[in-house]
Amino acid sequence: MTLTETRLSGHRATLDQALDAIRTRAYWSPHPEHPKAYGESAPADGLAAFQALQGTRFELGQPGTDGWTGAEVSPYGPELRIEYPHVDPDVLLPAMSAAVPAWRAAGPEQRALVCLEVLARISARTHEFAQAVMHTSGQAFMMAFQAGGPHAQDRGMEAVAYAYQEQTRTPASADWSKPQGKRDPLELRKTFTSAGRGIALLIGCNTFPTWNGYPGLFASLATGNPVLVKPHPRAVLPLALTVRVAREVLAEAGFDPNLVCLAVERPGEGIAKTLAVRPEIKIIDYTGSTAFGDWLEANARQAQVYTEKAGVNTVVIDSTDDYKGMLSNLAFSLSLYSGQMCTTPQNLLIPRGGIATDAGPKSYDEVVADLASAVGGLLGDDARANALLGALVNPEVKGRLEGAAGLGEVALASREVAHPDFPDAVVRTPVIVKLDGAKPDDEAAYLSECFGPVSFAVAVDSTADAVELLRRTVRDKGAMTVGAYTTSEETEQAIEEVCLAESAQLSLNLTGGVYVNQTAAFSDFHGSGGNPSANAALCDGAFVSNRFRVVEVRRQA
Repeated sequence: MTLTETRLSGHRATLDQALDAIRTRAYWSPHPEHPKAYGESAPADGLAAFQALQGTRFELGQPGTDGWTGAEVSPYGPELRIEYPHVDPDVLLPAMSAAVPAWRAAGPEQRALVCLEVLARISARTHEFAQAVMHTSGQAFMMAFQAGGPHAQDRGMEAVAYAYQEQTRTPASADWSKPQGKRDPLELRKTFTSAGRGIALLIGCNTFPTWNGYPGLFASLATGNPVLVKPHPRAVLPLALTVRVAREVLAEAGFDPNLVCLAVERPGEGIAKTLAVRPEIKIIDYTGSTAFGDWLEANARQAQVYTEKAGVNTVVIDSTDDYKGMLSNLAFSLSLYSGQMCTTPQNLLIPRGGIATDAGPKSYDEVVADLASAVGGLLGDDARANALLGALVNPEVKGRLEGAAGLGEVALASREVAHPDFPDAVVRTPVIVKLDGAKPDDEAAYLSECFGPVSFAVAVDSTADAVELLRRTVRDKGAMTVGAYTTSEETEQAIEEVCLAESAQLSLNLTGGVYVNQTAAFSDFHGSGGNPSANAALCDGAFVSNRFRVVEVRRQA
């Protein structure tokens, strides 16, 4: 089967819409969020496709396969029993490099259109991908469907749009003529080619394998680089499916499928560290712990390294004119996917003297108790709790949750929730712990990221102290998100100034259906690249522009 020019050119209108969206920042998405939009049989077909993969070998036809590996266990309990090819990089990497010349010669537009075809085919199989994301990350089905499907696809397409925009700032060719008075002008014919840096290594994460993986994958591929995908060992399947689709499309379009390959590690092998420092690897995209992110930045000196690490996300609660709406919004933000999002709020900074609200003055204790009640009410029904919380992704999260109760006074205790379909799933509601911002022992707790369903209600002496603590937190520890509630213009300006100075993305007075831990592709920036939590933003021009170089050839006219 070959991919026709007509099929590829049909994506040009979508590319133009994406380019317009990143310019206007208005809402736009070509990928439906509702499961019913994919056809009546799509849910059953997607589940059947996912089930058919279990107990099989995941063939890709890559060079250098020297064995098989895989040990994924769903956070909901079942073993996936899928084996993936294990590769010899000494064989695979040269094969990937050999695929570059034809891909480079294709040019920015052709590469972008091929990438959009990959995304279109992934979109058509969103229900299958949703099952894969659910059973590797622990996300509840609807979140796995939306975040792992259309929202991830949006982020991938956004990266393609930025890649195309950055590469086409320079024309492909130019005629140059410099007048020389009475003599003939000096004339040159110049060509300008976008050339990728080399092989890109994508190091996937456990919690959002597609959402966090697609920006780097498609940014690198669209700028002319082969991509080696190294998934998290607990979340291989979503990215393995992605690699398979990409290889199929590339081959049908007449390109070498080895432009996109998969590297799965054996238990305890740690191939990310080995691959990261190989001279062939010129770009690295990584989402995960600060320790390994720092190691990559320090040691992978031959590569351009893009990292999203840990941060301490903070909400300043000064005052509100919608107390009920604030509590409801925060309760949802703390509960979604059991707080296993890099954007979930951790520290809630509340003046110990209380806050002003439309429901009258509220003391620190009242605010914390009312928030605990809001979370409890939201998750009081087990069916709703399972749909929002999902499952804890690994035992480490469970350990942090259980340990948090010993850090201070528990305002809201975590409870176990039984899952009706998956009895082995570990489902827990969030814990809220009271801490004192003036106590050094408490500071050690709240100034460290506690990834999972753990939040700290930190008592501070005043709003001014909260703003200063926010500044110190972002500057020293980083933050992917900052939230604030205030009716004071002066306080709002002070918080905004901190976020501008320390490069943190700010959400103010959210009380409706938009939450601090959610961002929309084509409009919102995920991270800023300007504080310790991440050195890049998803997605902006800087995220793609250093993945390629413009190479000029001058010829005498």
